[in-house]
Amino acid sequence: MASFSETETAFPSFALGRHDRLRARVKKPKAKKKTLYFPDKAAQHLEAMPKKPPAPRFVPTHLTQEASWLLFNRRVLEQTRRPDFPLLERLRFLAIWASNLDEFFSARISRAFAEERGSPSYLALMNEAQDQAEEAGKLYLEFLKALVGLGLHILEPSQLTKAEKQYFGAYLAEEVAPLTDLIRPEALPELASQALYFASGEGLLQHLIRLPESVPRLLEVPGREGGFVRLGALVRMRSDLFLPGNQKLPLYEFRLIRLAQLARSRADWDELPEALETRLDGQVSHLELEEDFPPLWAETIRVALGLEPPEVFQLPPPLDLSFVATIVAHGPEAERFKPIVIQKPKGFAKDPFGYLNRRDLLLYHPFEDYAAVEAFAQMAVRDPKVEALRATLYRIGDENGIAQSLIEAAKAGKDVAVLLEGRARFDELANLEWSLRFAGAGVRVLPLPSKKVHAKALYVRRAGSEYVHLGTGNYNPVNGRLYTDLSLFTAHPVLTADVRAFFEALEHQQAPVLSTMRTASFIRDLLLESIQAEAHKKGEIILKFNHLTDPPILQALEEALNRGARVHLIIRSTLTTLWEGVEVKSLVGRFLEHARVAAFKNKGKWRVWAGSADLMPRNLDRRYELFFPILDARAKRKVLEILQAQLADDRNSFILLPKGMERRWGGKRDGQRLG
Repeated sequence: MASFSETETAFPSFALGRHDRLRARVKKPKAKKKTLYFPDKAAQHLEAMPKKPPAPRFVPTHLTQEASWLLFNRRVLEQTRRPDFPLLERLRFLAIWASNLDEFFSARISRAFAEERGSPSYLALMNEAQDQAEEAGKLYLEFLKALVGLGLHILEPSQLTKAEKQYFGAYLAEEVAPLTDLIRPEALPELASQALYFASGEGLLQHLIRLPESVPRLLEVPGREGGFVRLGALVRMRSDLFLPGNQKLPLYEFRLIRLAQLARSRADWDELPEALETRLDGQVSHLELEEDFPPLWAETIRVALGLEPPEVFQLPPPLDLSFVATIVAHGPEAERFKPIVIQKPKGFAKDPFGYLNRRDLLLYHPFEDYAAVEAFAQMAVRDPKVEALRATLYRIGDENGIAQSLIEAAKAGKDVAVLLEGRARFDELANLEWSLRFAGAGVRVLPLPSKKVHAKALYVRRAGSEYVHLGTGNYNPVNGRLYTDLSLFTAHPVLTADVRAFFEALEHQQAPVLSTMRTASFIRDLLLESIQAEAHKKGEIILKFNHLTDPPILQALEEALNRGARVHLIIRSTLTTLWEGVEVKSLVGRFLEHARVAAFKNKGKWRVWAGSADLMPRNLDRRYELFFPILDARAKRKVLEILQAQLADDRNSFILLPKGMERRWGGKRDGQRLG
């Protein structure tokens, strides 16, 4: 295993744009220095000639968006090696990596799959993804050995006692076999995305078995504390229960992933159920086969699914390592992170409106209580002076305190309306259910505009006064414990008026026009103007985002760098331009970095903005986000302190440079803390 001191990893060629790859292969000879002497008249003539602008000091290296995201997932995989993380938490990152790779092939690969399939850059993506998958398989085997020390064992069927085998035989017959599909090979083109399959036959491929998704992939062994056995291994042991004629034949594991096809633009909620029914009808983008899969069968499946050989990975079983999350859930508390001490804002929950009449409140989750957001909504329900509530809801989960408060408020006769975003990828079904619950309680569900609404805003009107919550994260209690996000509560008139105007525009199906805050492409305009204003030797810019891929913003940053500005970037996942000499930081640690912040030092004073938007063309051109200024001096200082702590972090950092990634672990400065 590699040392945990600072290490450097070169960017593979797949991450570079074409011009950068060409430039990397050509070494220019160094020019010899010469001293030139001129007669006085010649020197005067040269001084009179117009001077050429200085050559750019910061030359860009471009990465594709897909390549940059894969490198982020490699950083996630690296967390399994963290010496300062408990064993189960390192194992959790293996499950996160596996889920991320599925998302890559179901969503993030779609542009490259449509436009670059078969090209050298696309093949390099496949090579990087397969390299990660092979490394993950080796890490899984290392974890199996380490788990023994915790009294946790993932057993093979051969390690079970006779009685245990008899029990699982009965379990398979009673609980699994009735839910298992037996499929003819002719149906290969219709196989489902991300399900686990087995192939079998005598000579030719004859049978396909689809394991039920409702049965856990990992089962506890009764009476053997800490003992588990994989469902797939048990099915292999008793293939006679799943094949016709009670045949006992070898089974070979495989799975596939389809592109998630869901229309980006729909008229309204009425069309969502039909769209969901056909979501997984997208083209197959990826196939995984166990390494001993019969070659003839492998070729049969590949051709039937329309895949090219590099899109097929042959890996040691078990496939889809996300099931290790079960081990994490059952393991001892001593091998998990210790709970953090969550701070609660004094006096806010009891009287949020009185508090906000005096000053703004800015919270940094999860270190400061996300429950304060839910309490704000709950107090609005109970307060008889509250007349109206509005909310944007995106990924809110199955159980949600804020959504329930909105339902209670509507039942109490208050005017309640929500923009429930039905196009939140992979959360559409849950949001469809919420839309029915809202409608049944009298909550007005606003029509979906042409642009997706990704803004995070909660508006309350009380006795003629207005109060709002603005956030960088979703109104989701689970995310509130796991994501680092900012919450701003304010009664500042310019902000509350903009939030009211935002909801009024959505209700009337109009484009929002705001005076102080920014939405849609006006966020780009704000950032370009702010970057250009600091494009000088005394200028300073800090951008903290999950993704930064917008070409105009990247170009503006480059121009600011070449004019002498100091630019600090904290980019968690995707960044498509890097510059030699510019330290770009990616924080990957215990919590998912999720806050989006921009800070500009204008004439010695900082201007700070935060919001829901990442700096990608889709967020700025095809979504209604909200970007808001931090006006309160105390709140502004707090955000700047958080940014400075993250810039100084040497515990959770990867430094991204054109030449590669450099880990900064093991230090004393933890930027994923408050204070």
